[in-house]
Amino acid sequence: MPDGALESTERQFLSLLDAASGGLNIRLRLFSMPDICRKGSAASHVRKFYSDVEILWNSSLDGIIVTGREPVAANLVDEPYWERFTTLVEWAREHTYSAVWSCLAAHAAVLHCDGIGRIKSSTKKCGIFDCSRAEDHRLIAGLGPWFKLPHSRWNGVSETALKDRGYRVLSRSEVGADVFVKQHQSLFVFFQGHPEYDSETLMLEYRRDVGRFLKGESKIYPSMPRHYFDINTSAALEAFREQALREPHRELLAKLYGLLLQAKTEASWRTDAIQMYGNWLEHIATQKGLRFYTENKVVRSDWNKTSVVPIRAVNASSSSYLERHVASEERPRRTASGH
Repeated sequence: MPDGALESTERQFLSLLDAASGGLNIRLRLFSMPDICRKGSAASHVRKFYSDVEILWNSSLDGIIVTGREPVAANLVDEPYWERFTTLVEWAREHTYSAVWSCLAAHAAVLHCDGIGRIKSSTKKCGIFDCSRAEDHRLIAGLGPWFKLPHSRWNGVSETALKDRGYRVLSRSEVGADVFVKQHQSLFVFFQGHPEYDSETLMLEYRRDVGRFLKGESKIYPSMPRHYFDINTSAALEAFREQALREPHRELLAKLYGLLLQAKTEASWRTDAIQMYGNWLEHIATQKGLRFYTENKVVRSDWNKTSVVPIRAVNASSSSYLERHVASEERPRRTASGH
């Protein structure tokens, strides 16, 4: 994620994992790729709290969440971190039970794995969208036939191309394939949207993008996030847009901030996001439990996925990891211990 969103993204994933854990003990660890240039307070934050992703290559962890950032190169393969990113993808195939690839990381992962390029839209796909269930899968168990998720992106990947290369599209919306998966040795989960967002994230992104226009850093006035602001705020922001297009200058920023302070927003997708990430944690715990019983030749006909001990989550702004302990007894017990 960009420098300005570094700490807020950490908080969003931590909050979501905590809510989805169902009482499991979640511990956060952070990893970053040294090829990503950070400045100012973000660079200081990474130096203080993040470990180098290189330490993972000789490790086996249970899960990983990889987030994205705005690209600096025209082609993803020309990004300075590309070689290290592809190493991470290959490592995750063999050394995790499941990996989540979020937004740009999803696009980069499918490009590396199956040569599926992303397609840029003429307008930014930004807002809260109704997603329809495309097929049943444990990741979306407990969700209805329709659920909401935020999107904020210019690019997307073709659903047809995904299906042709063996991906299972679990949900779709008016802005295309939403959640999709592919089973390697690890279950790869891809989100083109952002279930981790909190209620104000889209507003802050919109404020940033309008600010770029008013400062002359962008020639495009951003579209208002769809299905997001209340009616009064939407009307006020549309009137502001007309004024800004007539007389663009940075002094208008104060007025914009004032309008957005009065905005009413809510995370209407939160319950569904918690359900999905809860299902993801449960999948990891179940796979870990099955492996434990297989390796220890323990046969229990009444074993079920609720008897697995806590998971420890590790989120990195470049990568986020989940580790978990299984008690070395015939009957698993809940414990807060960890590596």
